[in-house]
Amino acid sequence: MTPTTVAAWAGWRRGLIELRQSFTNGQDLFGHLFWPAAMLATIYFVGDTALDAGGLLLGTMLLPSILGMNVAFNGLLTMSQLLAVEREDGTLLRAKATPNGMLGYLVGKVVTVSGTLIAGVAIVLIPGLFLVDGLALGSLSAWLTLAWVVLLGTVASLPLGAVLGSLCSSPRSLGLIMFPIMGLAAISGIFYPITSMPEWLQWIAQAFPLYWLGLGMRSALLPDAAVAIEIGESWRHLETLGVLGAWTVFGLVVAPIVLRRMARRESGSSVAERRHKALQRIA
Repeated sequence: MTPTTVAAWAGWRRGLIELRQSFTNGQDLFGHLFWPAAMLATIYFVGDTALDAGGLLLGTMLLPSILGMNVAFNGLLTMSQLLAVEREDGTLLRAKATPNGMLGYLVGKVVTVSGTLIAGVAIVLIPGLFLVDGLALGSLSAWLTLAWVVLLGTVASLPLGAVLGSLCSSPRSLGLIMFPIMGLAAISGIFYPITSMPEWLQWIAQAFPLYWLGLGMRSALLPDAAVAIEIGESWRHLETLGVLGAWTVFGLVVAPIVLRRMARRESGSSVAERRHKALQRIA
């Protein structure tokens, strides 16, 4: 085996170990379950609200939209959070000091976050199937659409999350990332049809992956009549492929460049300086 293959294999195993630890640690498990539980509670309490689309209920529309949001949030925020935290505690520096360590480190993070993302989708989807009426998952095409949207959304969001995480000097600066993403969720048709919003907001939302992830999920899970609430009354699968594909290419091109620059700047003195600042804030 070549050194690159050894590093990638080590990263794969490390990612699986971290994933297992994450779902067997009480604090981490609470974090994995709290957000899905809150979203499911929201779906339950607003589920009987009717929309102007052939009797479609708000809860029925919310479930696939929230699934799309979970894919984006896990890919963007979890990846950026892990990079920011492990940059500050010196984990990234130790990986840099090991031959092919950065490759193994990044493979491990991709495995961990991807596993967390898929588990998050299942945690919401499985109970949601019993809570929500009117879903259309009785065909193979629906499940195939769900699969390619989750896969493409994951590949599109993970590199972007790595870029955002490399731009954060510490975990405390993650709020600068979180608030714009939350604002984007508010205008991307996640919680209410995007066609009810001003046209200029619709154009902004369509420039980012979050809207297209929600749209792709709705196209997989909702009946054909639900397309009436979408822009142009179409599921726009080709456009979904195009936009998510473009963000994937952008992330895969930019992420290695940004991560290499971040790794070059890491040193023992920079880690010590960040720790000193963190201790000063605690004191």
